Amino acid sequence: MTEMKTSDSDLVARAREFAIRAHKRIDHTRKYNKQPYDVHLKAVADLVASVSDDAESIAAAWLHDTVEDTPATFGEIEAEFGANVARLVAELTDVSKPGDGNRQVRKAIDRGHLAKASPRAKTVKLADVIDNCADICKHDSRFAKIYVAEVRALLDVLLEGDARLQQRAEREIAKCSQRLGLVAGHAGLAGPEEAPLQWASSQRRTLRLFSEAFTARDIAEPLRSFDAETDALRVREWLEDGGLRMAGVRQAGVVTGYVRLADLADGSCGDFMRDFSAHQLLSADASLSDVIHVLTRHDSGFVTVLGGVDAVVTRADVQKPVARMWLFAMITIIEMYLADRIRSAWPDGNWHNLMSRSRLEKTEVLFEERRRRGQVCDLVDCLQLSDKAQIILRDSEHLAEFGFVSRSAAKQAAKELESLRNNLAHGQDIITHDWPQIARMTRRMEMESLVHDATGQR
Repeated sequence: MTEMKTSDSDLVARAREFAIRAHKRIDHTRKYNKQPYDVHLKAVADLVASVSDDAESIAAAWLHDTVEDTPATFGEIEAEFGANVARLVAELTDVSKPGDGNRQVRKAIDRGHLAKASPRAKTVKLADVIDNCADICKHDSRFAKIYVAEVRALLDVLLEGDARLQQRAEREIAKCSQRLGLVAGHAGLAGPEEAPLQWASSQRRTLRLFSEAFTARDIAEPLRSFDAETDALRVREWLEDGGLRMAGVRQAGVVTGYVRLADLADGSCGDFMRDFSAHQLLSADASLSDVIHVLTRHDSGFVTVLGGVDAVVTRADVQKPVARMWLFAMITIIEMYLADRIRSAWPDGNWHNLMSRSRLEKTEVLFEERRRRGQVCDLVDCLQLSDKAQIILRDSEHLAEFGFVSRSAAKQAAKELESLRNNLAHGQDIITHDWPQIARMTRRMEMESLVHDATGQR
């Protein structure tokens, strides 16, 4: 981080003092250890400061619970710290009310509010999740199981926050899941420690193989670059002729930024140069999951080799065979896991009572056909992906373990996953309609690996 200007430092210092006074005024302490509440506020602010020198974001980190938990108002925040900080605090303040329904309903309302928040606010929220998760998991294991499920769902709407804090939040949840005796399951959601041995061995090895086998360099394209003094219209012509959307800009022989085709007009190439965001940079050996994280926040990511930008990757590159093969493998692993969970949870076969008669009959027809062909299988193997997911998630205990706050959310996720699988299998476009699901699935599968590592399994 660059050194903060005096005015920025003053803003952060004033926010700190305001927040400490506001929470002390009501004797606000941490629920479990009775520490002064500013211990939590400092932790959140420090986490934000570790990834950003944006003074307004750090100030908002200090103030993020002030309106929600103390008599302070948004008007006071704006008067003291300006409209931008007040806006961030508003984005971070829960909007649900006790009269809106039970905890699940209220959390869904607040999650929807955060989904519309700015990337800066989402970065602060990620820092809040990291500190809260560590504290709750340490002091209240019973509530922690509920909280872990809630924050897994919450992370789905925080994808635009800082990637480093996103990954740290995932690691913290993984550690908490391990501490609670949970093992990651479908799409990075928690399952019981007694998950089938079959999953814990061959399928986990397969997951690791595909998670590590493909990297950013496998789908990235070389980034053509031009000197900053090059005529911008000539660059535009070259890009159009080559079917390219962007190019690197060189200064003193080093690529220091980029230009987009749509921006180029009269002038030199350097006039239209955009700086590389730290959030857009990927190492050549970054996993495809890391690539997806970057592309969730930006239209493009830039691959670095020996410290210099050498290649570019866009959402369109996820259509390439390598990425499609990787995604299909991830979904296949999920489906195999779900099948094992059904067999483990209903060893007597009573799972079929959770299906409609028509869906069960279709499964039985397929089972008989596969048996007629001499295939070794059982009835579970003949279930559709969405059927497997919905059987597991019809059970309220499994629903919580898998991190969904409602059956409707779980049902929709299952449908989206099956749609993505079908589009992959039939060579159809997967970007236009399925990108949010791609982002969610890859993050959750990454969580599976994180929890797997935390448990020390291989």
